[in-house]
Amino acid sequence: MKAEMRRIAHEEKGQMYERSFIMLAPDLSRVCELKNADREETLKFLAFRPVHTVVMASFIADNGMESEFNRGQYYGYRGTDGSLEGVALIGHSTLVEARSDNALTALAITARSARTPIHLIMSSGDTAQRFWSRYTDGSTRPKLTCKERLFELSYPFMVQKCEWNVRSAKPEELIQVAEAQAEVAEMECGVNPMTKDREGFLTRVMRRIEQGRVFVVFDGSNLVFKADIIAQTDDVIYLEGVYTGREYRGRGIGSRCLASLSVELVSRVKNICMLSNVDFASAHKSFAKAGYRGSDECTTLFV
Repeated sequence: MKAEMRRIAHEEKGQMYERSFIMLAPDLSRVCELKNADREETLKFLAFRPVHTVVMASFIADNGMESEFNRGQYYGYRGTDGSLEGVALIGHSTLVEARSDNALTALAITARSARTPIHLIMSSGDTAQRFWSRYTDGSTRPKLTCKERLFELSYPFMVQKCEWNVRSAKPEELIQVAEAQAEVAEMECGVNPMTKDREGFLTRVMRRIEQGRVFVVFDGSNLVFKADIIAQTDDVIYLEGVYTGREYRGRGIGSRCLASLSVELVSRVKNICMLSNVDFASAHKSFAKAGYRGSDECTTLFV
């Protein structure tokens, strides 16, 4: 008898929870897959926070709204007036910019049926965690959670003398560049992309080299320094994969090369930014010497 009463009470509790969830659930009919016709509206939405949304905006500028190079699909959530309240690139790298709770929840539910498998979820503040909890209904945890500091070039900054020639990488330097980038990626998330998907990774690195977005310093045949423009808009450049060769570390070379590169890039845009794991204190000291200051925190969830 008592067991039966507990069962009934449990079912009633579940039904109450379900009814509550239905009442709170957003209207999924307001979610739409964004197409090339939505390009300008989407870019205008993302431009409200240009530093935080530079990757999504850059992918659109480089590839369009519908491209295999985006490794996912863009979705939008529209409010009652028809205007965008949230935009997400849902796919390999899932990026979220939501300005209402309904937008965040609706996009997370939509991600459950993503056509491209999700590898990571990234957003500023605690948005990625909230997206994840609604994507999974709180039933599972991500494989890895990385807290990252957002660094921005701070004005004015001291221009350092750099004895090294920072230049664009050449196609024949692909393997050295890719191996350095893979080392940085493995430090960040524990996965070496050269091992997991060598061909695909080399293709993506080569495309970046051909776009003129990889910068290097060589000492003879040795790679001294590397940095990539992972995303770029009219206002912001987002750097990634800042790397100094093992035998050249601890001598201030990385900070001088980064500063030299930044001086060149700042003639193109208003803002230069990058993300770095909160635990990489020595790298952050190098960034500070190059003129960068921490301005925010972001979270990346590897799933």
